[in-house]
Amino acid sequence: MAFQCQRDCYMQEFDTCVVSCVPGESTLENNGKKDKLKGFNLKLKDTILFPEGGGQPDDHGTVGGVPVLRVLRQGPEAVHFISSALEEGQEVHIKLDWERRFDHMQQHSGQHLITALADAMFGYKTTSWDLGRQRSSIELDTAAVKPGEMEALEAAVNEKIRAHIPVTVNLLSIDDPAVEKVRSRGLPDDHAGPIRIIDIEGVDANMCCGTHVSNLSHLQVIKILGTEKGKKNKTNLIFIAGSRVLKYAEKSYGIEKSLTGLLKTGADEHVDAVDKLQKTIKRLQKSNLIILREMAVLIALNFKNKADRGNFFSLHNKDGDNEFMNIIANEIGFQDTVIFLTVGEEKGAGLFLLAGPENIVTEVGPFLATNTQDGFGAHRDKKYPMSTMKYTAVFLMLWAYISAGGPGHLV
Repeated sequence: MAFQCQRDCYMQEFDTCVVSCVPGESTLENNGKKDKLKGFNLKLKDTILFPEGGGQPDDHGTVGGVPVLRVLRQGPEAVHFISSALEEGQEVHIKLDWERRFDHMQQHSGQHLITALADAMFGYKTTSWDLGRQRSSIELDTAAVKPGEMEALEAAVNEKIRAHIPVTVNLLSIDDPAVEKVRSRGLPDDHAGPIRIIDIEGVDANMCCGTHVSNLSHLQVIKILGTEKGKKNKTNLIFIAGSRVLKYAEKSYGIEKSLTGLLKTGADEHVDAVDKLQKTIKRLQKSNLIILREMAVLIALNFKNKADRGNFFSLHNKDGDNEFMNIIANEIGFQDTVIFLTVGEEKGAGLFLLAGPENIVTEVGPFLATNTQDGFGAHRDKKYPMSTMKYTAVFLMLWAYISAGGPGHLV
């Protein structure tokens, strides 16, 4: 069966009736996480909401004012997942999220066009494709593309768009000899009804269930962003079509404008300016590390040279690291001295090091780890992730412990 969304891809509102509505559940993606929700599986007499399939995501919209969260195909039927029930036999009005649909139409028809010309021009077959949220990709059956090929492909694709070539939908019976002449990656196991052929006049005829533009001019423009290495000696071609190109240009200009303000250079000089900054940062970081190491040695020597130094040393340095703490501990020596060091910013996670006589570290270490780890896990080589906001409290705890006489006096 062909749904109304497949018979007229441009229809944005439609009246139909409820065939059934039963409790069900569906897995929905939310901010990169998949949540399983309970709701209702709704079947309609017909629908303008496209069910996920053929590499194309499902449509969004409302049925009888109720938001449709997902649409899946089950054989010849479309199942709409909704949050609240509708009555069987009820007349309902469907409203389509047109912006989402038209975006999908542009990307899908764009994929057909790119696929056809990549094959015709270079013999690169398409093995799969993905309609992403921001950009789409086509997997080409080639380990690599030659220099200049993607530029030539992009030029040819946009030439076809400017030629206003019509795109038509033909329905063929499964035993029609014409089916054998069209491009296809095969039918799904639960396919039912006629075969749907998307025909780009003089360019391509492809078996497809998705929604498409009626003329290549509706694609506006296609931009091939580049290629990247795919799986199993394949190449992924990355592209955007139609409105996505306009959004990409707007976003790119915004970034360019911001960089111009930050770098105080023209757009053509951004790369050189950032390269110089990165080299300067590396030099400064290297100098900073040298200074920190020298500072660690001086801090340790200063403590060792104090006549009244005692047997406890504590220090916090927000710019330090593991090596900074290790140098201090090793220079002071922890056979007779308890050393408590912390590094990191005053907010957020940091590290602390506890070193000293084995009996003290053995008793105090696990206690401190339990009270300061902030969910970072068990202690490791006596270095414990911690929030440095707790530094003062931990320092006082240790000071009280040492003052009380060591093992056996921890409260």
